[in-house]
Amino acid sequence: MDNHEFGKVGDEAGCMDVLAGVGTDRAVIETIMVEEEGESSNPVGEVAEHLLAVNLNDVPAASVCASSNQCYELAAVEGGECDDVEVSSNGTGVVPWKTRNRAISGPDFREKLEGKMGALEHALLKFADRKNPYIISPDVGTEFDHVEEAYEYYNLYSWECGFGIKWGKERIADNKESRKLPLEQRYKLGREINCSCSGRPGVGLKTSSCRTQCTARIRLARTSDHGRIVAEHVAEHNHALSETYGENKQWPSHHHLDRYTKDLIRMLRENNIGITKLYSILGSFFGKMANVPATKRSLKYLCQKINREHAEGDIKKTLDQFSAMMKDDPGFKYIIDPDDDGRIRTLMWTNSRSRMQYEHFGDAITFDTTYKTNMYEMPFELFVGVNNHFQSVLLGGVLMTDETIESFKWVFREFAKLMGGKEPMTILIDQCRAMEVAIAEEWKNTVHRWCKWHVLKRIAECLGVKYTGDKDFQNKFHRLVNEMMTIDEFEAAWGQLMKDYALEDNAFMKQVFAVREMWVKSYFKDVFCARMTSTQRSESANMMLKNIVPPNSTLHKFVEQYDKLQYIRDEEENYQEKRSKLESRKRNVGGPLVVHAYKLYTPNVHSMFCEIKDKSENYRCIPVVPGVEYIAEHYNLDFVQKWYKGRYKVSVTEDGSMYECECGLH
Repeated sequence: MDNHEFGKVGDEAGCMDVLAGVGTDRAVIETIMVEEEGESSNPVGEVAEHLLAVNLNDVPAASVCASSNQCYELAAVEGGECDDVEVSSNGTGVVPWKTRNRAISGPDFREKLEGKMGALEHALLKFADRKNPYIISPDVGTEFDHVEEAYEYYNLYSWECGFGIKWGKERIADNKESRKLPLEQRYKLGREINCSCSGRPGVGLKTSSCRTQCTARIRLARTSDHGRIVAEHVAEHNHALSETYGENKQWPSHHHLDRYTKDLIRMLRENNIGITKLYSILGSFFGKMANVPATKRSLKYLCQKINREHAEGDIKKTLDQFSAMMKDDPGFKYIIDPDDDGRIRTLMWTNSRSRMQYEHFGDAITFDTTYKTNMYEMPFELFVGVNNHFQSVLLGGVLMTDETIESFKWVFREFAKLMGGKEPMTILIDQCRAMEVAIAEEWKNTVHRWCKWHVLKRIAECLGVKYTGDKDFQNKFHRLVNEMMTIDEFEAAWGQLMKDYALEDNAFMKQVFAVREMWVKSYFKDVFCARMTSTQRSESANMMLKNIVPPNSTLHKFVEQYDKLQYIRDEEENYQEKRSKLESRKRNVGGPLVVHAYKLYTPNVHSMFCEIKDKSENYRCIPVVPGVEYIAEHYNLDFVQKWYKGRYKVSVTEDGSMYECECGLH
């Protein structure tokens, strides 16, 4: 007979010794056990039923467990009442019911009686009378209304002692009627609550483990009124106990975050707040770090659990979210490109406002790729344009599983369909051969150029300390790339710079110069780019997205955060629209040209116009053919760089309605 089985006392011989101590003949006991053996799985319990008439006062205190361990005895209690039963000083208690609980169904808890003292109150009152140094003492016979109360009680005891606890084995009703019910609905007969160090370390475990096969625990049984009672308490540990508050707090059972705090953590994590910053925020909420009812490590595990919850049914959640967005915005569109197995290969979406903005501002756009934004490691592509306030506007998002020519062809083809069939005049992209081929095949009339930002990044990587350590070289190089307005200026300045810094034979610089027409603005000044000579606007939008989307985000959470970014950008545009309509304090300031420009331009564009107008005052106009051709010449040619042109031809159209400067800006 297993002495760990609920509702039994040690072994049969031990039980007979206890019963013999109250004056029952051993032979009679053996006869009763034999007679009952075929009817009951627990003959000891049947023996107890035959001995109900035994006087409780005749029962001696018997030491069933060694050391400080405790185990209950079966005892005959007249009428089933035992309010006066006390646990003996050596730890042996008496079960407060007249027979073991044979219930197979019932509630999981016992209704609390009004005025009845709970286990914790009883422990506080009896502390002065006990020799035990601990306030909380889970002695055998201690009763609880439900199992959670027992867990919290034992957890308080473990805090005093310096260890943690965890749930152990559970015994449930197992009969014909119970088997018809799901496991979670069956009647719970008993439960163990173990030390956190119980159990064996995992086989082949590469990390350390705190499991030491510790046997410390309490074993709970059920009472006839569906309560819980401590049937056994093993107090000895085979490991060192914690001694300080900080050590105690590291046990998982001593972390408790209420659901409101967990909701706060969930929302912060969804907005890409790191663990360290999250822990600091909780410290502010609770007054100081020591008051936070969790450790940084436990927060990490909680965040991992939240991620797993989000990952369940991710695709279905994403499609449901798209359906909800379509109800709120009838102009919202999304399209999926499945692979041969029906899995998502490419996913693209846009809303009604983005489609309207593309209709007005879709002549020049950028297309950039960002990595490591979701748990599937799908690259994210973003279409970005510029509106009349010179703000970045999000035109659409794309998630791809691969970056092949066919995938990009599908993206560009379907994007144009979503936008009413309109193709952009200019698109700025990364140095990606697959993109170039796809654009050439799908958007034959669109001019594509490279992202200057990526080219400069590659130059910095290849030149190393020559670029990063020499500020003078950096300044000259950026001036060359950003300020050269004509091809002659750029080529003259490039040759001079390479000669001054001994880079004439540098293979990478030669390669970059050979493809200069793809990234130097002097070579496509006749192409409308909305002043976007790099995909820095896409980079900026991607950076904003990364700020609010946590790494390895699920798909539906990624879409949710993208929608938030879309709202933020729309809010900025709404502010500028309101400002354009109401701001009037500068409209009458300046000459007639400035005042007239204010009537045509938005405030942001008007500010750019005024800056250019101020710079134009450094030039004088020399007529070559009045009404047909002029020369704009810098006043101080002796003080500008040698490669600086300083003289630009301005042509006038035949009808005199348009003036064009060879710099390409106007």
